[in-house]
Amino acid sequence: MLQLNGLTKVYNTGDKALSDVTLSIPKGQVVALIGPSGAGKSTLIRCINRLVEPTSGSAVLDDINITTLGAGALRKQRRRMGMIFQEYALVERLTVMENVLSGRLGYVGFWRSFLRKFPQSDVDEAYRLLDRVGLLAMADKRADELSGGQRQRVGICRALIQNPALLLVDEPTASLDPKTSRQIMRLICELCSERGLAAIINIHDVALAQMFVERVIGLESGKVVFDGGPDELTSEVLTQIYGEEDWEATIEAVDDDEAET
Repeated sequence: MLQLNGLTKVYNTGDKALSDVTLSIPKGQVVALIGPSGAGKSTLIRCINRLVEPTSGSAVLDDINITTLGAGALRKQRRRMGMIFQEYALVERLTVMENVLSGRLGYVGFWRSFLRKFPQSDVDEAYRLLDRVGLLAMADKRADELSGGQRQRVGICRALIQNPALLLVDEPTASLDPKTSRQIMRLICELCSERGLAAIINIHDVALAQMFVERVIGLESGKVVFDGGPDELTSEVLTQIYGEEDWEATIEAVDDDEAET
């Protein structure tokens, strides 16, 4: 379980990116994090794994307080938090297989990682993951030969090969077309279900979040202003999160999509 208690981030400029965020996410639950640009969504994800240092509060993963760890202990705990990025963060000149195996760098010694010599068990797991996401035939292709959707699948494999307890996913569909966006969201949710993984998905597409996740958390100005099921995202709630807009069209579009499924 992930437990956030009063997580707050104030930058040196005095800007408050997060304000007293308190919530818990049980094992296996996939949560969508929504809100306008600048609401603190990416900051929240990065405070959990301390890519951004929180000003106060705590993030506790399976009884380990991430926010109090020293550098060495933090490196070990980051293995348990797989990160999936909007811009994929692949090494373009490396192969698909090499990019996936880079998720094991925190587990192997310096020389093994430098020479890219991984245990056979890691290689076997990489092949299994690539097969699961439909990229087995592309294991030896360079990353720069792939489409956006294929690159995101490689990023998913790289995160999962860490054998994490938590996935932190930052706008995984922002650079993808609508069909591929659905495929990626469906794949992430399926993999989390298969592995009993908790996940936080920072996503701008409200309709996409409503279609695939069981819980939605809305941020506005760094504060949690909504925490509930996707069917509770009424026009009034969306207005509270984002401001005035004709939200009925969004809600109707989701209903129509679900009816077609």
